[in-house]
Amino acid sequence: MYIKKEDLTIVIVTFESEHVIHECIKSIDVELDIIIIDNSNNFKLKNQIEKKYKNTKCILSSENLGMGPGNNLGIENVKTNYALIINPDVILEKNTINELIEASKKIDKFAIIAPISDNRDYPNYKLFKKTFSSNINPFKVKSIDGFAMLFNLKRLKEIKNFYFFDENFFLYLENDDLCKRVNASNEDIYVVPKSKIKHFGGKAVNQLYKFEIELSRNWHWIWSKFYFNKKHYGFIFAFMNGLPSFLSAMIKFCIYFIFNNQKKKKIYYNRCSGFLNALFGRKSFYRPNINS
Repeated sequence: MYIKKEDLTIVIVTFESEHVIHECIKSIDVELDIIIIDNSNNFKLKNQIEKKYKNTKCILSSENLGMGPGNNLGIENVKTNYALIINPDVILEKNTINELIEASKKIDKFAIIAPISDNRDYPNYKLFKKTFSSNINPFKVKSIDGFAMLFNLKRLKEIKNFYFFDENFFLYLENDDLCKRVNASNEDIYVVPKSKIKHFGGKAVNQLYKFEIELSRNWHWIWSKFYFNKKHYGFIFAFMNGLPSFLSAMIKFCIYFIFNNQKKKKIYYNRCSGFLNALFGRKSFYRPNINS
């Protein structure tokens, strides 16, 4: 079974992304249905998008769900057998979708396939050991970054006890967790070199909130890393793996406290807080404050 354009839906999760979402939508074939989950709960954006793009439906979340839960909500609303998850700061090339479709005809079975980032210095995939990547043909990978992943929904839903994104993750590593579970189910993940995308990285949220997003990223990265390691490798491994970063953050917090550098102090405080909250089993509760 291969992908057909009429059987594919695009899912995009946004948060204060008005500055990039239009270019993202414009790069998508108008024949494809698009579902946007807006974590900003922006009624003005919803009306503007649905009026301007007839192939696009915008669903407002009641709260900032984060990437994983937001994508899950999008998937719940997909009526097709395939869904391409992309970030709002992603631009598709003219042949991105067509190359994914052509690749699906050549692959015997796949759970997830993905386009390749046009930035070779920052590949959007991790390889298995003793494997190599092709410049032309689709190749199997261990995992792919969450900013562009195409799900074979029908195949994934047939896996016993499978679920898409673990909603305990608010930000970071939700894609690694999903890929790890896909691999454990003996399903395949492919990257398609002929299908290319441009990812601007860290530009999905309006730069007006740059520092608040930086605080959020620092908190969630260390929380998610601890949670991921505890889930897959156990508490002791998670603790030992995260302890050096925590101690380093503690030292830097004290230094910036002494020198009264408020911004740096807040960043390293958040790193410490993320680690401690994960250590004591607390939920990933931190959210960026965009109202102040």
